[in-house]
Amino acid sequence: MTLTHDIAGDGPTVLLLHSSVCDRRMWDPQWQPLVDAGYRVVRCDFRGHGETPADAGDYSDAEDVREMLDALGVDRAAVVASSFGGYVALEFAAAHPGRVTALALLCAGMPGHEAGPELRDFDAREDAFFDADDISGAVELNLDTWLGPDADADARAKVRVMQRHAFDIQLAADAEAEEQGAEEAQEAQEDPAVDLGRITAPTLAVSGAHDVSDFREMARTLAATLPAARHVELPWAGHLPSMERPKETTALLLDFLAAPAAP
Repeated sequence: MTLTHDIAGDGPTVLLLHSSVCDRRMWDPQWQPLVDAGYRVVRCDFRGHGETPADAGDYSDAEDVREMLDALGVDRAAVVASSFGGYVALEFAAAHPGRVTALALLCAGMPGHEAGPELRDFDAREDAFFDADDISGAVELNLDTWLGPDADADARAKVRVMQRHAFDIQLAADAEAEEQGAEEAQEAQEDPAVDLGRITAPTLAVSGAHDVSDFREMARTLAATLPAARHVELPWAGHLPSMERPKETTALLLDFLAAPAAP
């Protein structure tokens, strides 16, 4: 499957990978500043998000990304990724270390992390909304959980639209798969074994002080595990800093991309 994507600009490639509660539109505030800074910028929608349809069967988001980059003729890229997009970025960088020049991970998921009490409680509450067929309730739970105190009404409205759209796509695909006797579309892939030790790219692991503790722990672990990584915790941020304080996050990303190996 070719992921729906946008591409603009000239220069070194920067790939933007979105959170699971959003789609590629979450990067609207960073898009033009990155292009203006002299980068060729690519952003995509994972399966079941934005304009990329959900699909039953076995697949890998990281390999979807690889196939898209191959189709675009992109051999190497810096990767900026949020939440689940960070998980995918780590999979991709471990499988193809020579193709990643830098990793900027905003409140990223991490392969091999075992969910703690906060994350398990969130999952249980979200499942309860789904069991009650209360999709709007599940959307609002995600907004309340993942957006920090500095998120304004516009950011909340944008995330609400993106999350609801993703749920609608995914639930429709699950219903169709069930009718056909297949596995649920959004449970098609199993967690692969990922060797983080293969990652060589300079890495910025960002956490938010108001985020769920799992993601703060993962940022610290990544900074301690990856050979060229450093950790920055944003005291004002929740889980989606690029939408909560777009200008401040964009400046952080531009500084890192200009000198990714800086201490």
